[in-house]
Amino acid sequence: MAAMTPDQSRRLTRRIAIAAVCLILAAGLAAYALMQRPPGPGGSGVALVGGPFTMLNQEGKTVTEQTFLGKPMLLFFGFTFCPDVCPTEMQVMAAALDELGDKGKDIQPILVSVDPARDTPDVMAAYVSNFGTNWSGLTGSDEQVAAMARTYKVFYEKVARADAPDGYTMDHSAIVYLMGSDGRFLKHFTYTTDAKAMAEGIAAALGR
Repeated sequence: MAAMTPDQSRRLTRRIAIAAVCLILAAGLAAYALMQRPPGPGGSGVALVGGPFTMLNQEGKTVTEQTFLGKPMLLFFGFTFCPDVCPTEMQVMAAALDELGDKGKDIQPILVSVDPARDTPDVMAAYVSNFGTNWSGLTGSDEQVAAMARTYKVFYEKVARADAPDGYTMDHSAIVYLMGSDGRFLKHFTYTTDAKAMAEGIAAALGR
């Protein structure tokens, strides 16, 4: 087997690190959800993940959580300059929705940017169009992005990297969130989930 180049080694190390972070965050998210269940048989069992937000969509229009009420949302937090994790996960999301066929036509796939400095509405519009005609791309100010990330328990940070565009990249959790048509959290999927398993999980969570 040929030895890896330094760039390949860095990519592998980064993928392993991201996978490890995702597993830790997924476990934490599950534990957090359980902690939010009110005690006793009368508890609602609703996880406090997701909630109010104000962002800009790919058309430059202000949107909030109210904008998407009435249809389930499949959300992923990432950025358009991401070299591998983000496009891979969005392809999985798109394939899962294709797998669902008519059962998935009303589900709104969404990319939420964690890199608003570069991900303007125009950039988001061009990027999400690669994955389907019904995708929504959300961006906003640093404060708006940070607030939405906190609401969804998402980790992200800017990391200096000399060989990356503009000298930096973004490290972030790679978890896909399924929200119900009422905006409530239903299920999450880790980075290792394939399209078939995601489609099955979505169908089960939505009762389809």
